Amino acid sequence: MKPSFKNILVVGGAGYVGTTLVGLLLKNNYNVTVFDSLQAGGNGLIAFFSSKQFSFIKGDIRNNKQMQHALKNIDAIIHLAAIVGFPACRRDPELSFDINVNGTRTLVKQIQGKMPIFFASTGSVYGKVTKKICTEKSPLHPLSEYGSQKAKAEEIIKKNKEFVIYRFATAFGVSPHMRLDVLPNNFTYKAVKEKSIIVYEKKFMRSFIHVRDMGRSFLFALENYSKMKGQIYNVGDSTMNFNKEDICLLIKKKIDYYLHFADIGTDLEQRDYCVSYEKLASLGFHTTIAIEEGIDELIKVADVIQAPNIYVDM
Repeated sequence: MKPSFKNILVVGGAGYVGTTLVGLLLKNNYNVTVFDSLQAGGNGLIAFFSSKQFSFIKGDIRNNKQMQHALKNIDAIIHLAAIVGFPACRRDPELSFDINVNGTRTLVKQIQGKMPIFFASTGSVYGKVTKKICTEKSPLHPLSEYGSQKAKAEEIIKKNKEFVIYRFATAFGVSPHMRLDVLPNNFTYKAVKEKSIIVYEKKFMRSFIHVRDMGRSFLFALENYSKMKGQIYNVGDSTMNFNKEDICLLIKKKIDYYLHFADIGTDLEQRDYCVSYEKLASLGFHTTIAIEEGIDELIKVADVIQAPNIYVDM
């Protein structure tokens, strides 16, 4: 029996994942309220205001009064609000901690177990993994502010009792609110616009997931909450484990550009392992968009992106 969630609050819904997710929720007849500070802008939400099932509240997740107001008549919460990625968190660790950790604490305090939270975490919580296959039971050794903050936020989410935690692979693909600081998006944009990519640690493995599949995974959790409650899941697909060189060569099949591999930097999060997604797959969720398809759409969208700085570190 499916749970009777109807009114969904998407906290941080104006961003890269949120603007994709909101469209999916509306298409599936959910009533959707987005709560967002609009720190990264709100243009990606504009198309949704024509829907009678959509509403928007401008607010800060750290503000108890604003959060309390947003939670009225809500059945379930999808928590996406965050400063995302280790570069952004390293640039302002105090702000990122305040939003990623303290903001999550404020949210959970207001809910007090009255409704479920579906939380967007990250594979970055694993940090340096000694084994080549990473599962949900692998120990957490986050090496970056971002990974550490998300690990702390997970512990806060667990206190709500009613939750599903998703540890996502690296996102990619086209969204109403674009990001260019995720690896496939960044590499594809550089190949199209700059005709050149310089890559370090080319053999380091990454797992990837299209942003629309991220949205679909939340729909899946809403519909299957009774058997997913209180669990953590890696979200991605075993066929989407690639190293940096693989991604570059896939792009090179589609675009002629200069590619150079050099030892000029390091991945601060030390992501060099394959991730198992069997736990979620065993329940019936599978990704649908391959990396090649995502690269194709990224190539097409590159010509309409004229100001890349506004799409970075959101």
